[in-house]
Amino acid sequence: MGDTLNLVKERANQWLTGNFDEETKLEVKKMMEEDQQELTDAFYRHLEFGTGGLRGVMGPGTNRMNIYTVGMATQGLANYLRSQFAGDKTISVAIAYDTRNKSRLFAETTASILAANGCRVYLFDDFRPTPELSFAIRHFKCRAGVVITASHNPREYNGYKVYWEDGGQIIPPHDRNIIEEVKKISGPDDVKFEGSKSLIKMIGEEADSKYLRKVAGLSLSPEVIKKHSQMKIVYTPLHGSGAKILPECLKKFGFENVVTIPEQDKPDGNFPTLNLPNPEDPEAFGMALNKARQIDAGLVMATDPDTDRVGVAAKNSKGEYHLLNGNQTASILIYYLLKKWREKGKIKGNEYIVKTIVTSDIISDIAEKSGVECYDVLTGFKFIAGLMKELEGKKTFIAGCEESYGYLAGDFLRDKDAVISAALIAEITAWAADQGKTLHDLLIDIYLEFGFYKESLMSVERKGKSGAEEIAAMMDKFRNSPPDSIAGSDVMQVSDYLKQKSFDTLSQLRHNIDLPKSNVLQFFLKDGTKISIRPSGTEPKIKFYFSVKEKLEKREDFEKVNALLDNKLQSLGNEFRFE
Repeated sequence: MGDTLNLVKERANQWLTGNFDEETKLEVKKMMEEDQQELTDAFYRHLEFGTGGLRGVMGPGTNRMNIYTVGMATQGLANYLRSQFAGDKTISVAIAYDTRNKSRLFAETTASILAANGCRVYLFDDFRPTPELSFAIRHFKCRAGVVITASHNPREYNGYKVYWEDGGQIIPPHDRNIIEEVKKISGPDDVKFEGSKSLIKMIGEEADSKYLRKVAGLSLSPEVIKKHSQMKIVYTPLHGSGAKILPECLKKFGFENVVTIPEQDKPDGNFPTLNLPNPEDPEAFGMALNKARQIDAGLVMATDPDTDRVGVAAKNSKGEYHLLNGNQTASILIYYLLKKWREKGKIKGNEYIVKTIVTSDIISDIAEKSGVECYDVLTGFKFIAGLMKELEGKKTFIAGCEESYGYLAGDFLRDKDAVISAALIAEITAWAADQGKTLHDLLIDIYLEFGFYKESLMSVERKGKSGAEEIAAMMDKFRNSPPDSIAGSDVMQVSDYLKQKSFDTLSQLRHNIDLPKSNVLQFFLKDGTKISIRPSGTEPKIKFYFSVKEKLEKREDFEKVNALLDNKLQSLGNEFRFE
């Protein structure tokens, strides 16, 4: 602890004496005098790229989001771009940002530094969805892209995600190499902050128009939408970047009765109507569900601040609004896309979908029955994008999905996209309504055909340096002393993605895992349960993913089997509860 505190004080003193603004120096001095724990959390490490890039609490410090950490990251990125594309006279980079506090400042800082390093910059003139940044990279033939966002994190966070020339988030080796370049930047004196404005081009409506035209081309049932154009849809952007573009997209698809929530249409990084701007949080749907009940809406949707993830609510058999989890929405989306592709004769035997290893295996079952290959990749949509790049020109991508409310159809961008997803979910709702069904009815149809899968996620939060150490200790314990049984069911297989080995407890055989190393453990139980454990790459949490399944013989048994699965999930949660 003494060595750590000495390192922290050394770094803090560098900020007190270095080329930092006076306001920052005053904040650092105050921490040194009044709050050593806060000082430690602010300086004990440098922010690193995780599954979502650079992300942290805003404030002064090496472990905080501020113009200096953003600046040093950008200088490192610029140096890496120059080494990778030495033959380019002008390297182009696209930049977007969301509605969070300081997002525009960080975006403009990034643009200026890249320009100072001779890069041509395409900077969006206002907040935009993250997926549109991916589209812009490909459209403007950029070498890289940056989006300033902390996605669904609490209001005190912001982040910095780097994308490569294919439009996907950076993956190995580029992520590690950029980190190494950033580490070479010793302080703000190494950063070229002032760039020529002539190298910065503002982009906006033209990019929007081309993006929306591509999205509209993904519609598979325009005739059904025409019949149900007045279907009532409630949508909330949760104070985020989807406020304008997503309703416009729904209109382009043909939906004319989209109702929004005025209080949450307002872009605001303080998220004043929310505890957390996360569509996974049921509380985030409160205002939208109240409106839906008032107008008897057929569909309710909410997106996170950077509009790459969408949550969905639909009526169940009792007429009550039911929140779908990410696996359920993914199941419905994949089921519909594969069904329509087959009906239209588009399945030729060379198509594929992608899911992450923690996403429900019902997706694999649906793909197998449809004659479409399903790939598993590590957690993080960047790995879906990486596979798309690898298979480009060889196979046809239909869709990708992850349980954390992220989905993509179409291959003209390379990240999860809530604009595309929301439009297709609305189309599926109309398609179900044309058969006298709701989305919930459609979900039961899927369970009847493929089995009733149900999942839950439990997150254990541990903040700061001590929290990171505790999470590491938890993973070490599970890795080195795996349980023989969990919740009364024997462990049949243990997969360790860090060691890239899978161990069969019956045969005692080990098999290689053909995926990059990742700090993930999976336990497969005798009763079909799957448990995945991993530290979050973007938050101070360790996550436990539980998946259980049972047969559903007839529709009338839905509630009974649902209760049985809920009990199983509760038992699993109790096994891994930490106080």
